[in-house]
Amino acid sequence: MKIFTTENIRNIDRITIEEEGVNPMELIHRVAEGVVSEILANWGPSTPTVIFAGSGNNGADALIVAKLLIEAGFCPRILLFNFNGNSLSRECRRARQELMSLPEVDLFEIIDRAELPVLTPRHLVIDGLFGSGLRDPLEGGFMMLARNISESGAEVIAIDVPSGMFGDWNARIIGRNVVHATLTMAVQFPRLAFFLSDNAPLVGRWKVIDIGLSQRAIEDTPTKYFLVDRDDVKAVLRERPPFSSKADFGHALLIAGCYGMMGAAVMAAKGAVRSGAGKVTVHTARCGFPVIQGQVPEALFSPDPNEIVISDMAPRFGWTGIGVGPGIGVNDATRGALETLIKTVKRPMVLDADALNIISRTPGLIDHVPPGSILTPHAGEFDRMFGTQTSAESRLLKALEVAHTYRVIIVLKGRYTATLRPDGKVFFNSSGTPAMATPGSGDVLTGIITSLLAQGYKPEAASVAGVFIHGLAGEIAAETEGEYGVTAADIASATGKAIKSIMK
Repeated sequence: MKIFTTENIRNIDRITIEEEGVNPMELIHRVAEGVVSEILANWGPSTPTVIFAGSGNNGADALIVAKLLIEAGFCPRILLFNFNGNSLSRECRRARQELMSLPEVDLFEIIDRAELPVLTPRHLVIDGLFGSGLRDPLEGGFMMLARNISESGAEVIAIDVPSGMFGDWNARIIGRNVVHATLTMAVQFPRLAFFLSDNAPLVGRWKVIDIGLSQRAIEDTPTKYFLVDRDDVKAVLRERPPFSSKADFGHALLIAGCYGMMGAAVMAAKGAVRSGAGKVTVHTARCGFPVIQGQVPEALFSPDPNEIVISDMAPRFGWTGIGVGPGIGVNDATRGALETLIKTVKRPMVLDADALNIISRTPGLIDHVPPGSILTPHAGEFDRMFGTQTSAESRLLKALEVAHTYRVIIVLKGRYTATLRPDGKVFFNSSGTPAMATPGSGDVLTGIITSLLAQGYKPEAASVAGVFIHGLAGEIAAETEGEYGVTAADIASATGKAIKSIMK
């Protein structure tokens, strides 16, 4: 799914109205119908409801929501902000006219100032103040209103985006000054801001209302932001021909583990085996022999000269995909071996965990990482490599810069793991569950991506598909084990089922 900027969406909306002859009020009715459908599914007419409507088209949406709720038996209190009595947009005036055609409408029009109702946790609040039409952060009375709504404990449904928040970038806002929604009903598309953890307390849960904007305009409008779903990954994965052998599906070499951290190597190997690599070799310290052979007998064992750490990473065995980092430690011998590997190998590789930590401690080493390589940091690892970031938004923007500068792919792990490419495109992942916040989960991901790379998938496809498969495997594991009980081994075990589910 394409994710558009607010400006893109305005243009698609304009094309729908001007070129396809759709009446703006028809689009407003479609928004309102989507919001009201959600309300009727979760709240009854006895719910004390307060609707805040601004003077623009977001306010028009809210007024039609009020009309439809009244027709459904609700008795909402409606506050319309119309400063000086003449600030309403054309559609907002029309919506007010429609609303007032009903008998006994509890509408209070705020021309100058007014005492606002006291909100309690029993209330349902509809936020139709600004939406994505906002140009500047809230201040003055609207800022205080946003704070009061958020601090009331009321259930809040925001139409489009929570008032006070921008649909794209939000470095200028202060979270306290934004309406904190329980549920955000996005119009046609989720907004870029929804995928950044900074904004999670503001957005709450989100759903999309399909209002039928022009499909031609959607297809023709370019974007650099995407939400990856099952169909996207299905289009990438290849069916296996009947006459296949393991030689057809590559050789994944994993350089992972050391004394005391051999579990990371096991998890990576299990992820690689379960995601279809024809052959998997684990290169690790000699002490890992009984662990690897006992836990992952399907994998070959390659002993390092050193008993307890990895001191030699010279790639052998005709590998077709290489993944480095899970559990290798940051000792001097391993650091030297990684430096030699990175400066020697010219093909893309997967770099994770301690490989990233070593790069962060070795000035200039990042300059030698082969173009097309896939780096899979969580927030802490990224900040150690490229400087402390003050927000998820600044981290994403920095990652875009890094991907472009070093011609690498950054897999920035999180709720909506973002895969960032050198061409500036960002792919947010839609699969996954909080159950995956468990030790070793990232090691399984490294194994999956390395396996796909070994099977001949391009780095761009291997990274995006690997992240989605990993997240779906976590969902499948959670169905059995629950959010508290999932282990990395469960995720690895469910990887094959995840791929099967995608390719149905």
